[in-house]
Amino acid sequence: MPFEPLASDFYGFETLLTDREQEALMRIRAYMEGSVRPVINDYWERAEFPHELIGPFLETDVARFGFAETRPFENSAVFRGLVSMEMARVDASMGTFVGVQEGLVMGSINACGSQEQRDEWLPRMASGEVLGAFGLTEPLSGSDSARGLRTTATRDGDSWVLNGSKRWIGNATFSDITIIWAKDTADGQVKGFLVDTSHPGYTATKIERKIALRPVPNADIILDGVVVPESMRLANASSFRDTANVLRLTRASVAWSSVGVAVGAYEAAVAYAREREQFGKKIAEHQLVQDLLARCLGNITASMALCVRVSQMLDEGTQRDEHSALAKGYCTSRMRETVAWARESMGGNGIVLDYEAARFFADAEALYSYEGTREMNSLIVGRAITGAAAFV
Repeated sequence: MPFEPLASDFYGFETLLTDREQEALMRIRAYMEGSVRPVINDYWERAEFPHELIGPFLETDVARFGFAETRPFENSAVFRGLVSMEMARVDASMGTFVGVQEGLVMGSINACGSQEQRDEWLPRMASGEVLGAFGLTEPLSGSDSARGLRTTATRDGDSWVLNGSKRWIGNATFSDITIIWAKDTADGQVKGFLVDTSHPGYTATKIERKIALRPVPNADIILDGVVVPESMRLANASSFRDTANVLRLTRASVAWSSVGVAVGAYEAAVAYAREREQFGKKIAEHQLVQDLLARCLGNITASMALCVRVSQMLDEGTQRDEHSALAKGYCTSRMRETVAWARESMGGNGIVLDYEAARFFADAEALYSYEGTREMNSLIVGRAITGAAAFV
C-alpha cells in the first residue's frame, strides 16, 4: 500500500517515519477508514461498543508497537504518536480503547511488572486474548490521586485483600483483568494489582448518559474484599511515583489523540465546505469560512510540532513530566478551539452526526479532561518553571 500523507499534515511530519513505519501507519489508516468510519456514528448514537471490531483491529498490530516482547519491528515514539493520532482522526472511542489496553494496562505491566509478568501478559493482551482496564480514578479522587486514594490493599499471607471503589474506568465492563491501584494499609504507599474481574467481590457497572466517547463503556467499580494473590501484584510498583511514570507516557499519547480529534473535525469541515452552497457558490469560496479553516490548520500544525518533539524526547531519554504535561494541556486546549471552529463552519448542520463534526466536538470534552485536566497539567509545568509545587 503506497504511503499517502494526510493533507492536514501541512508541514509533512509523517515524512519523518521510516518506510516500515509508514507502511504500518497506512495499514491502520485503511482499517479505520474501511471498517470503523462506516459504522461508528451508529454505535456512538446508541452508546454501544463495537465488540466485533476488536479482533480485526488488533490484527493490525496496533497494540504491539511499544514493547520489546510484542513489537513487530523497531519503531519510534513519533510513529506511535502518529498511530494514536490516526485512530482518533476517525474515532476517538476506538483510540481510547487502545489507549487503555496498550497504553495504560500494558504500559503499567511493562513499566512496573516483573519480567515474568511482562512475558505472560503483554503478548496475550497485544493479541486481544486478554482485555484490560486501568483503575486509578475514584468517586472522590481524580486530580488528587497521588494523595487522595481511598481504595486499600491489605496483605494477608500470600494474598492481598482489596476494598474500595473506582470511577470512570474505560473498558471495565468487558475487561478480563483490571489494574487496580490501592494504598497498602501497612505502609501507606500506592501499589498496583492485576485483578481477575471474575473474582468474587468485583463488580463493574456502566456509567450511562455520557455526552462524549459514548461507545466507550466507562464504569463504576466496587471492590468488596477482593482477594488477589501476591503473584498478581505488580512487582515493581512501590509508590505513586511508579504510577505517575505510566501516566507521563500515556499523557503524551493523549496529546497526539487530541490532535487526531482536531484533524477529524477539520477534515469534515473542509469536505463540507467544498460541497455546501450558499449565496450562489460553495462556502469554501467565502473568506470567513477560509479564515476558520486556516485557524484550524494552524492549531493542528502547532500541536503536531509539539507532539513530535515530546515524542523525540522520549526516544532520547530526556522527556520529563513537565514535557508531557505541556503537550497534553496545550494540545487539548487547541483541540477544543479547533473542533468548535470546524462545527461553526457548518452552521446548523454542524450539530448533526451525519456530518461528523458533532461527534468530534463532543468527544473533545473527554480528552480535555482525562489524563490530567488542563489546570493540573499547567501546575506540573508551573512547578518546573518556578520550583514551587502549587498543588500540595
